Amino acid sequence: MSPRPHTLVRGLTAATAITLLTGAGIAVAAQQASAAAGCRVTYSVNQWSTGFTGNVSVTNLGDPISGGWNLTWDFAGNQRITQGWSATVAQSGQRVTATSPTWAGNLGTNASATFGFNADYSGTNATPATFTLNGTACTGDVPTPGSPSATPSNPGNPSATPSTTPSTPTSPPPAGAKVDNPYAGAKGYVNPEWKAKADAEPGGSRVSSNPTAVWLDRIAAINGTPDSSSNGSMGLRDHLDEAVSQGAGYVQFVIYNLPGRDCSALASNGELGVNDLPTYKSDYIDPIAAIQSDPKYAGLRIINIIEIDSLPNLVTNTNVATCATMKANGGYVQGVGYALNKLGAIGNVYNYVDAAHHGWIGWDTNSGPTAQILLEAARASGSVNNVTGFIINTANYSALREPFFQANSTVGGQSVRQSKWVDWNFYVDELSFAQAFRQQLVSAGFASNIGMLIDTSRNGWGGANRPAAASTSTDVNTFVNESRIDRRIHAGNWCNQAGAGLGERPRANPETGIDAYVWVKPPGESDGSSSLIPNNEGKGFDRMCDPTYTGNERNGNSMTGSLPNAPISGAWFSAQFRELMANAYPAL
Repeated sequence: MSPRPHTLVRGLTAATAITLLTGAGIAVAAQQASAAAGCRVTYSVNQWSTGFTGNVSVTNLGDPISGGWNLTWDFAGNQRITQGWSATVAQSGQRVTATSPTWAGNLGTNASATFGFNADYSGTNATPATFTLNGTACTGDVPTPGSPSATPSNPGNPSATPSTTPSTPTSPPPAGAKVDNPYAGAKGYVNPEWKAKADAEPGGSRVSSNPTAVWLDRIAAINGTPDSSSNGSMGLRDHLDEAVSQGAGYVQFVIYNLPGRDCSALASNGELGVNDLPTYKSDYIDPIAAIQSDPKYAGLRIINIIEIDSLPNLVTNTNVATCATMKANGGYVQGVGYALNKLGAIGNVYNYVDAAHHGWIGWDTNSGPTAQILLEAARASGSVNNVTGFIINTANYSALREPFFQANSTVGGQSVRQSKWVDWNFYVDELSFAQAFRQQLVSAGFASNIGMLIDTSRNGWGGANRPAAASTSTDVNTFVNESRIDRRIHAGNWCNQAGAGLGERPRANPETGIDAYVWVKPPGESDGSSSLIPNNEGKGFDRMCDPTYTGNERNGNSMTGSLPNAPISGAWFSAQFRELMANAYPAL
């Protein structure tokens, strides 16, 4: 079921998590005090009995800020911060001050800054009542000069005061109208089947209330499958009904059943043959569209992640016979186009198309053609406006950021792009790639307001093996290998990677151009079996999931780095889930 980084033509080719949305004003620097200003702050926590991880994102809605910023708030209880990241977070009594890092002191209009912290507490862990930036009280909007400060507010409800309960979904847009970012100001749906499995693991309750996607990876999944199935028994309508019951604002589904699916590997092969496009349309997409268009779900923002691993394969892997067939018969382009057309016509549905990841298409010889094939599929739907945005790193392990080197770094007079790990890629992490590729997609013909999603479910790379500083080596390969956060043996390895950890927790508007960090691949679901396991889900055995396999040209003939004793893709893999929690970054 799970996609993976395909190597390239070139050769590397709380017991409960609580999300609190607090509107906040933002002040410009002192010399700009008379200018109109405003901002939005998202404050969220994942808490357990004695501690919590806090994540803060501030978006500047007013004039640009330059020369640094300070965000301050007061804790209402005995919370005590023990660690911070992406900002200097200091505490004196109940007052907390987060100071911008030297490399991110500017905050342009509509730009966001994010940081996080770990803290201890006992008793009640209440939300801070107000935030101030550079000494000015937060208001949640852009006040006119001379107007009185508004009370802190929730982004979706300017009249509301901060709450210590999860935010409620915003009101649905008028018929035919859609919001720019379906994740913003909305509570995510928590899949009760995934939550039950996570809660059954030691410490799993620390993360089990995070929203994850539901994978509709075969026709039977639409109406629900037996309990023995890897994906449980709930069907599409069951999940939508549960989302309404939860008061969720958005719910995420993975549309994943193209004919000839997963053409360059075996672990996630699907049930439909290369010429089964009519079946895909009539028996798979049409029933999904019929259910999602039911008026009883009009208050939900239904987010569809469209066909992981499909279209980029037509650029990089046509040397594989099945991929060549799917390019020749148009099944992927027409199938994705049909899905976008049927689902995009529903007023409260948002489509994000899979666009691989930096380790797959980060070379200009791949990124340009990939943008074009994505555009071709969108146009096949009748309108590029059927695409809300794109998702990268789904079910993959590429680091969100590499803090100790960038693509333009040099070591001993050599570019890090020359290293064996980077292999001349133009990017070394997912965030820089997502922001750059978004601009490339807009230039290709997509709407200027498209957003990107980054799957951070397994790319945290924390734990004892996480580098704490840049290497001092002057050898470019040694420097990169000792400095990189991504600890895989090879960037082409994709299956159940040993040493991986949970990444950033799901949240909206974390960075410029990024609609959300998401957990589309639910942590704990296997990428593929370590050995052949017969099944009736059409999923095969791929040697890249075998920890004893010595590799091939796609991963530089390296060991796979896969965990042993893995079940088929999509099935619960307890050992993987426990390791992801142990190596989480930010830490749990």
